[in-house]
Amino acid sequence: MCGFVGFANSHIPIDKQQIIQAMMDTIIHRGPDSGGIFSDDDVTFGFRRLTIIDLSQEGSQPMYNEDKSCILIFNGEIYNYRELRQELLDQGHIFTSHTDSEVILHGYEQYGVDIVQKLRGMFAFTIWDTKRRSLFLARDHFGIKPLYYTQNTTDGSLLFGSEIKSFLKHPAFRKELNKDALKPYLTFQYSVLDETFFKGVFKLRPGDYMLYKDGKLETTQYWDADFNEKDGSLEHYVERIKDSVRESVEYHKISDVKVGSFLSGGIDSSYITALLKPSKTFSVGFQDHEGMFNETNLAKELSDILNIENHRKMISAEECFNILPTIQYHMDEPQSNPSSVPLYFLAELASKHVTVVLSGEGADEIFGGYAWYETTPAMNKYKSLPYGLRRPLSTLAKGLPRNRITSFLVKGGQKVEERFIGQAKVFEEADALAVLKDDYKQGPSVQSITQKVYTNIQGKDDVTKMQYLDMKLWLPGDILLKADKMSLAHSIELRVPFLDKKVMELAGQVPTSLRIHPSNTKFALRTAAKEVLPDAWANREKVGFPVPIRHWLKEKKYYALVKEQFQSEAAGQFFHTEQLMKYLDAHYDGKANYARYIWTVYVFLVWYKRFFE
Repeated sequence: MCGFVGFANSHIPIDKQQIIQAMMDTIIHRGPDSGGIFSDDDVTFGFRRLTIIDLSQEGSQPMYNEDKSCILIFNGEIYNYRELRQELLDQGHIFTSHTDSEVILHGYEQYGVDIVQKLRGMFAFTIWDTKRRSLFLARDHFGIKPLYYTQNTTDGSLLFGSEIKSFLKHPAFRKELNKDALKPYLTFQYSVLDETFFKGVFKLRPGDYMLYKDGKLETTQYWDADFNEKDGSLEHYVERIKDSVRESVEYHKISDVKVGSFLSGGIDSSYITALLKPSKTFSVGFQDHEGMFNETNLAKELSDILNIENHRKMISAEECFNILPTIQYHMDEPQSNPSSVPLYFLAELASKHVTVVLSGEGADEIFGGYAWYETTPAMNKYKSLPYGLRRPLSTLAKGLPRNRITSFLVKGGQKVEERFIGQAKVFEEADALAVLKDDYKQGPSVQSITQKVYTNIQGKDDVTKMQYLDMKLWLPGDILLKADKMSLAHSIELRVPFLDKKVMELAGQVPTSLRIHPSNTKFALRTAAKEVLPDAWANREKVGFPVPIRHWLKEKKYYALVKEQFQSEAAGQFFHTEQLMKYLDAHYDGKANYARYIWTVYVFLVWYKRFFE
């Protein structure tokens, strides 16, 4: 687990060593153990190492092949590297280390860009091929590891790396706000576009690789999630899930440093923990808030059952507000998922004891775990009416004031492509347009963003369409990004065994009826988990990582803090501040719950102040 930066085709007179060192220093948290630089006339690489596998100097990067014609910088872990290493040894390749990094390098020599088809793991990497004079960049299947790039430079050079903030240290980089990003952010709560909040800076999409040659970029998709269900009994799939998840955990625990696990009261982290059986688990909750805002007692109870040492921390509101600018700095872009805050503290807690942690991200998306995927009995009954009747009622209800009844009628007459935009939905699009100044209303519509994804999953049932959309947008844009950034803010590696391509191959075959069942979500996975978990944990409904923001914003101290931001000159640049204050005052007075609206705008302003003021 590491971080890298680089630039290519730079024509301005600069001290490349000095610039790349400055870029590396901004991401030292990703790799505090060592650093390395490569530079020639065309390409300059910088690397920061967090030592996980092969602790020797032979594992340092940039890494070279035998004749130094190929140079690699790599962030991530390849879990099948031992098998691939033997395969490449049999074909005559000479290794100087026992790292997974070197497997990618020799694999590229042997298979070219098709090496990505053989890799099982999480990765973002770049290879400079001096013979072909081409740069090869790739990102893993699910987007577990980030990879950014830009040509928005004064000299047309290409910058690339693990974090956008490193680009700010390059003298040719043009730092500009992408005005089109703000409107969709207000609805999705994260940066949903390929182009980031920094104009001209893009994310390489999950499952894509890119070639850069003669100043030109060419991107290719090498993998996509395949939902192609196959008949089979519950018993059949339960046994296959047991074997698949157990094998993935075995791969994911490979390490030359200490490994622990994050643990909440839910099934996903509990299942991983029960299979891993680490020496330590880590949990956080919120002071002064019991019940849904504190599952640490459940984590402690399961740890005791499994005979594992549990470490817990209770977080205060003051800690959360104080650390928010730091969190947004590490995120690179505004991200208002409240769970990023406790995740920051959870990673900080774990970093005092271990260097690697396993976590349960991804199970909901691939096995069908979200409540949004379910249809209520009332909606099922309503949908027995002809669509030709429900559709005009939906259209009529759209024009009426929003309440529980009109929302039900609207939803009941819509196709899934119209009503479902993913797990996060903060601002209604009309409300986002009403609160934004004219210069920031031109971003793409919510529908245009989701429709591009739905086009690739036609002919499938509604549950599968929703899962696929979440895998393409919500998972890499929100869940995995904050997992990467919050863990590496504290120099620890977070691994996600559910997001393994072999596990996904199986999950895509599980019939929809065994994913979403009348008795529960993730039905087949929950049944499999009972092999190692008490029924209470396997059956527990999903809570997520709730944060008591709505309570905090009713406290005078935090109301005043947000009010100051909402009435600032910066806020007036983007928003109609009188509307922001209406939301804040109505919430503070207990007239309505606008906590998510308020928090999403507040987070953006905190981020903007950190990077642009």
